[in-house]
Amino acid sequence: MTKADLVERVTEQISRTAGPMISKKDCARVVDAFLEAIKEALQNQKNIEVRGFGTFKIRHRKTRMARNPRTGSPVEVSARPVPVFKPSKELRAMVAGVEEGDLEDEAEEMAQ
Repeated sequence: MTKADLVERVTEQISRTAGPMISKKDCARVVDAFLEAIKEALQNQKNIEVRGFGTFKIRHRKTRMARNPRTGSPVEVSARPVPVFKPSKELRAMVAGVEEGDLEDEAEEMAQ
């Protein structure tokens, strides 16, 4: 799904519930503002938690050794922060097509 598809879906959803009160251009501004807010928060090393959806976090990777695929020589990759997304239990259950409690049962079984 592209950002344009997302704008289209949000516009459709709003027009179904509230009527044609918002234009596609206004909806695109809302989606852009939401994404920009996430980017700014991550840039400032802050976590974003959207209940029922997931959490955007910054994880700090350590310095490590890698290989140059062309020459095979070792290369040091410096430590750096990277953005990560952790889906909520509800989202994981929805994607898996199971009930939320079933995921917890599976996790307990795997832990044993």
